[in-house]
Amino acid sequence: MNRHYLPLIATIVVFVTLFAVGGGMYKNFLTTRVLGNILADNSFIIIAALGATFVILSGGIDLSVGSMIGFVGVSMAVLDRAGWHPMASALLLIVFGMAFGALQGWIIDFCEIQPFIVTLAGLFLLRGACFMVTLDAVPLRHEFVREFAAAKIPLPGNGVLRSSALVMLGSLMIAVAIAHLTRFGTAVYAIGGDRESARLMGVNIRRTTIQIYALGGTYSALAGVVYALYTSSGYPLAGSTLELSAIAAVVLGGTLLTGGVGFVLGSLFGGMILGLISTLILFNGSLNSAWIMISSGVLLFAFIVMHRFLVGTFNLRGTA
Repeated sequence: MNRHYLPLIATIVVFVTLFAVGGGMYKNFLTTRVLGNILADNSFIIIAALGATFVILSGGIDLSVGSMIGFVGVSMAVLDRAGWHPMASALLLIVFGMAFGALQGWIIDFCEIQPFIVTLAGLFLLRGACFMVTLDAVPLRHEFVREFAAAKIPLPGNGVLRSSALVMLGSLMIAVAIAHLTRFGTAVYAIGGDRESARLMGVNIRRTTIQIYALGGTYSALAGVVYALYTSSGYPLAGSTLELSAIAAVVLGGTLLTGGVGFVLGSLFGGMILGLISTLILFNGSLNSAWIMISSGVLLFAFIVMHRFLVGTFNLRGTA
């Protein structure tokens, strides 16, 4: 077995184990209804995590994800109030997300500034822009929003795949294809494994870096669209700290923060693990929401230690 699959396998094992534990503790937990709800409720986090996976695989980081989600949401709500169709505003804002991400990538490479600093500035800029658009929560009232919420595909066992989950799964398939079936995906892994070696192999570092952050911005904006349609509203503070949830989903999914090793599919299970922890605590009923963050933090710490052990034992980055 390829040792690069070990973190992904560990993630899947953890998810299945937690799901089985929930089934043993609570009646009606092991159902497609619970699974469908986890996918729908965490779809926007998983979508954002898919874009963040490419950034982290390249050895970078993007802290502007949550602010992008908030900005897209309030912009869609205000444009909805102005008479725009949600799909038209969504398309415009996804293009904006792509352009904003590309700009961040260009600054990172051209100015040789750490991604943490550039994307932190992007976080503040976009969050400030949210408050420039509106200071209040604004509902989306277009009929399409209700149609989007009502769309679903039935699953065996009374479960359903809601529209937000369907968008997420479609985004996942595209991301997997980009990562593993294109030269761009190969270049992302090469840059994350060894930047100078990638340059010597002929990878255009600047162009690829711009494309990586453009893709991350596109997925962040799409996450904002799904979040706005899912909640039927836009709010300037929406998406606060969601960049951390997206990064946590990527790490729980088995992607190394140092870059070069990981799978897009892992981010799906990483996001589902975060959702599963929330669901388990909600089923318990006697624990407050603080335990969601505590449990997520403990599990994230355990995964980071596990990654460190795997890197030291199997030298995972050696052939990434």
